[in-house]
Amino acid sequence: MNHALTQLQPYPFEKLRALLASVTPAAGKQAIALSIGEPKHASPAFVAQAMVDNLDKLAVYPSTLGLPALRQAIGQWCERRFNVPAGWLDAERHILPVNGTREALFAFTQAVVNRSDDALVVSPNPFYQIYEGAALLAGATPHYLPCLEDNGFNPDFDAVPAEVWQRCQILFLCSPGNPTGALVPMQTLKKLIALADEHDFVIAADECYSELYFDEATPPPGLLSACAELGRSDFARCVVFHSLSKRSNLPGLRSGFVAGDASIIKPFLLYRTYHGCAMPVQTQLASIAAWNDEAHVRENRDQYRAKYDAVLDILQPVMDVQRPDGSFYLWAKVNACDAEFTRDLFAAEHVTVVPGSYLSREVDGVNPGAGRVRMALVAPLAECIEAAERIRAFLQAR
Repeated sequence: MNHALTQLQPYPFEKLRALLASVTPAAGKQAIALSIGEPKHASPAFVAQAMVDNLDKLAVYPSTLGLPALRQAIGQWCERRFNVPAGWLDAERHILPVNGTREALFAFTQAVVNRSDDALVVSPNPFYQIYEGAALLAGATPHYLPCLEDNGFNPDFDAVPAEVWQRCQILFLCSPGNPTGALVPMQTLKKLIALADEHDFVIAADECYSELYFDEATPPPGLLSACAELGRSDFARCVVFHSLSKRSNLPGLRSGFVAGDASIIKPFLLYRTYHGCAMPVQTQLASIAAWNDEAHVRENRDQYRAKYDAVLDILQPVMDVQRPDGSFYLWAKVNACDAEFTRDLFAAEHVTVVPGSYLSREVDGVNPGAGRVRMALVAPLAECIEAAERIRAFLQAR
């Protein structure tokens, strides 16, 4: 067996199950899960219909590169969404459909990391655990950058030593962040691109929450936006990851894309031809329908706004919790041990959240997730309100 497998830590939800295994929640209270970030809004009916209409494609082998029509639809969406000039994103060279960002982030790391004793994969902390596992199995060492409140829950990139950037092979960004919901500002993106040029590393921007924001007039920027403003038509050292899971409430479709630097996409495609991960043709055709429609995405944001408004009205008088820049999470301070808070809340109110320390790593004696919990506002509005009221009652009883 690959010895690197012994370095993998249990997933946060395995730790959560172990924490709650011996706890019996209060009788008579229906379970409400704010723990798993699985969208629960209705999937678009027209996407499901596109799948049904193309079930005959089950008899067709898909290509790893994907249908030209899908890559063109993705490119046009990127142009509209991130102000990329028309023609910059060549559907043949810059875009690759993938089976969701989780699979793609892992595979991308295996393809990009040049196995060496001093290779680093740099990521925010707390973070999506795929970044860490992918780095370890690629033969690299994860390097964690704390995301603290006094820096807007973004890493302090100015504090990163030059020797870290010199060893860095991939810098993972997540904007809006999981679990903090923080956006990486445009000026920071431009600064990181300059650092990538100076030290020759790849920026891998996980933007799967990019379409969950509050102000319709000012969609948040992404790494492609920064490339466009810099006139960087080759997207050198820049690769973005997007998905229909959160944007379109289609987590089961397993559909997303990778886009950016053609000199990286080309060998990544070669890797994927061996990987056996081509997206089924009927899924590709359904994905085209999703990327071409924005009405259902605006409705999705409306539902999350309503939940944030209602839940924050209930919780803010009794809890240190703020509206994030984006995503569907609350990153709440509990002024206690986060694991004990999670266990006691489950026992008293049958509401499940995730301890922040389970989503982070301790570095130099500091775990930036300690003392916080993540709440995913994915349940229906009424359930989110009920959960918030139970949390308020729990806090008031303490």
